[in-house]
Amino acid sequence: MKTLRVNLVGREYDILIEKNLLCKSGELIKERFSPSKIFIVTDDNVNAIYGSIVTESLKDSGFEVKLVSLTPGEQTKSLEQLSYLYSEALAFSMTRSDMVIALGGGVIGDLTGLMAATLLRGIPFVQIPTTLLAQVDSSVGGKVAIDVKEGKNLVGAFYQPKLVIIDTAALDTLSDRIFFDGLAEVIKYGLIADDMLFNKLENCQNRNDISKCIDDIVYTCCDIKRKVVEEDEHDTGLRMILNFGHTLGHVVEKNYNYETYTHGQAVAYGMYLISIIGEKMNVMQKGTADKICLMLKKFDLPYNIKLADKISDTLGLDKKNDGSNINIVLLDRIGKAIIHKMPLSEFADMVQKEIN
Repeated sequence: MKTLRVNLVGREYDILIEKNLLCKSGELIKERFSPSKIFIVTDDNVNAIYGSIVTESLKDSGFEVKLVSLTPGEQTKSLEQLSYLYSEALAFSMTRSDMVIALGGGVIGDLTGLMAATLLRGIPFVQIPTTLLAQVDSSVGGKVAIDVKEGKNLVGAFYQPKLVIIDTAALDTLSDRIFFDGLAEVIKYGLIADDMLFNKLENCQNRNDISKCIDDIVYTCCDIKRKVVEEDEHDTGLRMILNFGHTLGHVVEKNYNYETYTHGQAVAYGMYLISIIGEKMNVMQKGTADKICLMLKKFDLPYNIKLADKISDTLGLDKKNDGSNINIVLLDRIGKAIIHKMPLSEFADMVQKEIN
């Protein structure tokens, strides 16, 4: 089993990576913690495949378990669903000595993490991510949030999990669309921090090639994120590089009401579009956008999305802006990200010209 340790003073935790860990989740938790009750949050798709496996493993280890299954999709990251989880957890008579598990993808992890962070002013929680996107990115680092009508992830907190259990065999049940959705985040990690990872992806021709080395890929991405989070837990400096492609990706998601494109698809296009802009600014090396475009085409990720004529309002709500300026993430070269500060209005104009 591959293991990583996230070293945050007073909030250290392990990331465990191996195939077929879901059926061992009870013993893995019991080895480290001693809650009496465990409240599982999942969605209907994941529940149909893994709900009983995890529940039975926890019960076999002596825990009292309650599972709540929600409707899949970004719309579930809402105030209404958060309130529903509060009610269900309180009906289960949970205390601060009990535990919450997020079993699923990024939506479930974000929503459940925020519930755990705020219920009773904080209950320990464990991430058990079942999608590639959640395994390589959203389950690690403690960003938890919900969406509001004004935009994505605008209500949230930094709340670290106590443990992350990554069963890479769970990826075998994903559709190609959801698998490649997560691969967009893998591509991001190669672009911002590891040119060898990007080269590895260039040498892979299809999903089967990726799957042959998936444990190493997941480990590499989690290790990159671990290092960044240890240096900048609260996203005030270096951690911003993890948002490469996300500023414009969030514009896509909001533009299409979080329905037409997945998060990874939106980020994929965002990485390509920001690279085109970065090259025109003479900040990024010429040809970088073309390399990204070839990668997106190979893995069936979008590189040409139509956006509404007016996007400045959405950009104005981006968490990386500080009033009149915005921090955008660009690449010094493939494998090294940089943070570039510029006037928000100037950046909005450049994006507007590019999409028109």
